[in-house]
Amino acid sequence: MLRGLCRSLLVPVAAALVIAGANAAGPAKSTASPGGTPILQRFLTIHDPDPTEFRVMRRVDARSEHFGQSAWMDVWTEADRGGFRYRIVSEGGSEYIRSKVFRASLETERKMWADGSPARAALTLANYEFEDAGVQPDGLTSLTLKPRRKGELLIDGSIFVNPDDGDLVRLEGRLVKAPSFWTRRVEIVRWYKRFAGVRMPVALESVAHILIAGKSTFRVTYDYETVNGQRFGSPGPRAQQTDASPK
Repeated sequence: MLRGLCRSLLVPVAAALVIAGANAAGPAKSTASPGGTPILQRFLTIHDPDPTEFRVMRRVDARSEHFGQSAWMDVWTEADRGGFRYRIVSEGGSEYIRSKVFRASLETERKMWADGSPARAALTLANYEFEDAGVQPDGLTSLTLKPRRKGELLIDGSIFVNPDDGDLVRLEGRLVKAPSFWTRRVEIVRWYKRFAGVRMPVALESVAHILIAGKSTFRVTYDYETVNGQRFGSPGPRAQQTDASPK
């Protein structure tokens, strides 16, 4: 019973991680002058259209170190004006994680898209205070993020942008509001690229520290087929993996 409870705690964590920061732009960053340093102004005023539709092969991996279990899944996910949909094409590893974490989190994500949760977590002046933290060793400029409220899906951390045009490359931080009482800390790193002029996530890595269950890791990569009607590839599921982890 305890093991089932601990595993089930990963469901809200996984769903929140996939949604948090996914819609980086939001409907509009600001209708007023953002002020601040030039790089902050460039980031806050950069043209950031939302995708009208996309189709992407999502590759998901998760592992619970405490229970020594892991699982993976390849799933088509797509969204348009009709909502968010998914279709699982291959999977392996722990049946419990696949059923009770991956599938359950996909359903939670579908519901979160329907109620507009991604827009409420957008990187806008309405959601965050920004501060220029200067150029980092990798050449990107860091802007610190301070959520204006302790809201679901908001991140306490930093974003890293191209110093030339202010375009977002990476987001790092922790969820300011834990998905459950049992989750002490959820750390997240997300990478972005542009497709058809639209910024989209391309990879996500996270570590969740869960009471009793310990550390759990979660990774997602995104291989886009289409964004806004333009084709960018022909992704397929990965080769079947051998996994001898407990079920």
